[in-house]
Amino acid sequence: MAKTPTGKNTSGRGQRDLKVKVKSARGRKLSSTLWLQRQLNDPYVKRAQAEGYRGRAAYKIMELDDKYRFLVPGARIVDLGCAPGGWAQVAVKRINALGEKQGKAVGRIIGVDLQEVEPLAGAEFHQLDFMDDGADDQVKEWLGGRADVVMSDMAAASSGHKQTDHMRIISLCETAAYFAFDVLEEGGTFVAKVLAGGAEGELQKLLKQKFTKVTNMKPPSSRSDSSEKFVVATGFRG
Repeated sequence: MAKTPTGKNTSGRGQRDLKVKVKSARGRKLSSTLWLQRQLNDPYVKRAQAEGYRGRAAYKIMELDDKYRFLVPGARIVDLGCAPGGWAQVAVKRINALGEKQGKAVGRIIGVDLQEVEPLAGAEFHQLDFMDDGADDQVKEWLGGRADVVMSDMAAASSGHKQTDHMRIISLCETAAYFAFDVLEEGGTFVAKVLAGGAEGELQKLLKQKFTKVTNMKPPSSRSDSSEKFVVATGFRG
């Protein structure tokens, strides 16, 4: 059994009590208190803080790329809804955006978001609504050509109604997919977050028309109580 520096056992009930408990504060909703408590006890949140990542979502893109290998040296990446920049942090290293891997091609990453994002070495962030007319041409201009990967960890603001939230994120993902059709190079990859819930059939059908392979994955770092999963579409037909 594990022991503390004082020699006391930390197994059983004593170990469970090590979890941080947050007291409800006046004026704060119960849902906010529960969210804060979950954050404080989340091992991926703690790991992200220790390893210098901007959020726990960094581990989701790591796990997706470890399996599908789309963030390769020299790749040109578009990161939709890039704030706070965790996915871009991972991509910068893997695509060799800083040229640190000698003898490897140097990649490029353009991140866009409605809000301003703190600068990150090796990435280029812009405030832009990717749904605006001409946004695809603007991104290609910044990128200097077409993209090898379009990735999105976007989620619509929660309404608290599961079915409504599901429809919103599926709609957002479909819009991101059409954006990808406009900017991807032939053979490119589209990666996006969706919520399981029954309405994603049309999205899957659309992607299968445009890509040679479409798969779905729930990364280990995705919370078990979350209905999120990620669609990975490879081999864009052009």
